[in-house]
Amino acid sequence: MEQRIRITMTEGVADVRLNRPDKMNALDQSMFDALVETGSRLATQQGLRAVVISGEGRGFCAGLDMGRFATMAEHAEGGQASATELRLGTRSHGIANASQYAVLVWQDIPVPVIAAVHGVAFGGGFQLALGADIRFVAPDTKMSVMEIKWGLVPDMGGMLLMPKLARGDVIRELTFSGRVFSGTEAMTMGFATRVCEEPYSAAMAFAREIAGKSPHAVRAGKRLMKVMETADAATILRAESEEQIRVIGSANQKEAVMANIQKRVPNFSEVEQGG
Repeated sequence: MEQRIRITMTEGVADVRLNRPDKMNALDQSMFDALVETGSRLATQQGLRAVVISGEGRGFCAGLDMGRFATMAEHAEGGQASATELRLGTRSHGIANASQYAVLVWQDIPVPVIAAVHGVAFGGGFQLALGADIRFVAPDTKMSVMEIKWGLVPDMGGMLLMPKLARGDVIRELTFSGRVFSGTEAMTMGFATRVCEEPYSAAMAFAREIAGKSPHAVRAGKRLMKVMETADAATILRAESEEQIRVIGSANQKEAVMANIQKRVPNFSEVEQGG
């Protein structure tokens, strides 16, 4: 796994870097496996407060490794579709297959995940960026829903994630054309949270800012965001109340108040205590 992804942890911030720069961090099977393993490990990491995912070298992620396309062509010529059908059809991670979970696992991490995107984010790489909670993107980044170029459709959770960020007609135009668009245009569409000249530095600074907030309030906020995206009004309002009950009057909530009053840096506990 470490050959594909490098992780460092500093003061609660996990710095996750795709580490295949010679291939523009393209997604081969080892990279898929490493993404799932890394995300699953971080989902239970004690003391975790924020995650930044980025790519080493000249780009975030160029999408599927060319070798996978060659294998697809060989299987198609030989009539060997069964292995692919089994791999894609198997729900190995809840509602998702393994390739989809390489993207969706980042939403299962209980703290904010920020993608720092530069260079290129094509196809599967674009979908990987969508799996983060927040995307900081360089203005000249080249992005594309590129699957149509190879006679394919987005199948790593893109059709689940894109409608949460952009209009349906925008998604259709990009999916049918496969055209390349910039980080600046991604901002206007809704796919980028911020456009930054140095997205990695900005993402790390933001992650450290999050790490300085009450960890239990941050985790409660992420749980609420997941409810917000899928539930009805009554369920959302109930969830708001339940999460507030959990944090109000807790040791960390009291510390947040006192630190603000006393104009000092708060000292939060990792141990959750009710009010």
